[in-house]
Amino acid sequence: MLEGTKVKPIDSVVVRFSGDSGDGMQLAGNIFSNVSAGEGNEISTFPDYPAEIRAPQGSLSGVSGFQVHIGVGVHTPGDKADVLVAMNPAALKTNLQFLKSDGIIICDTDTFRDADLKKAEYSTDDPIAELGIDRKRVLGVSMTSLVKETLKDSGMAPQAVLKCKNMFALGLICWLFDKPVESVLRKLQTKFAKKPAVYEANAKVVQAGWDCGHNTHSSMPTYRVESDKQVPGVYTDVSGNTATAWGLIMASQRSGRPLFLGSYPITPATDLSLIHISEPTRP
Repeated sequence: MLEGTKVKPIDSVVVRFSGDSGDGMQLAGNIFSNVSAGEGNEISTFPDYPAEIRAPQGSLSGVSGFQVHIGVGVHTPGDKADVLVAMNPAALKTNLQFLKSDGIIICDTDTFRDADLKKAEYSTDDPIAELGIDRKRVLGVSMTSLVKETLKDSGMAPQAVLKCKNMFALGLICWLFDKPVESVLRKLQTKFAKKPAVYEANAKVVQAGWDCGHNTHSSMPTYRVESDKQVPGVYTDVSGNTATAWGLIMASQRSGRPLFLGSYPITPATDLSLIHISEPTRP
């Protein structure tokens, strides 16, 4: 996939964001999905949450992911990814199975220290060799260091600065697939409308991620995902949870039977549990 012309048109691509729970992989994936949809790409997404609640940071059981398939003729989230974003060694180890044999890996090299490798249960100090990965497929970026440098004058607490790493990865992906940073910034502005300082920090980091790809890796080709001609009309962005809720409500109404929902108040059940379901209207 790294071969070819400077800007290569492709029909579709599958991208998988992966990292610790709390690394913001769902947010990065959602924004990339919405930006792509806004450009006319068909999309299908698959959020991947860990089964263990509050698993130790950097552990295999705490890895969270978000896979999105964008392009033309998209009907599923894709069996395997063309690009894997791995924010730490645990994410790389658990998600490598979901990457195509010729896929690209983008990883935060700052998180591949001895302590991180130990948490992810590696037996050597060379995870790339241990997993049998061709080094030509790996794009290593010092994301943590670059994010700290970008926000060194922001006045933000160190932990808050690190929470912006997902936006750096998003910026890199937008560069790789020729997506406009301006569209990302509009999404962020809407999300953080009541937190201007948070918006400014994330906006700077997204731009830094895009600039890193453009300036540091300029010898690499980038890709433009084709889209069908857009037809005027009303389009609906529906998540799996929303579709499930609508289906349950319709079943309750059609059957005339009450509907009970029992769920644990944590992602991904949260927005389902917030939907108020009343006693069905009887004829």
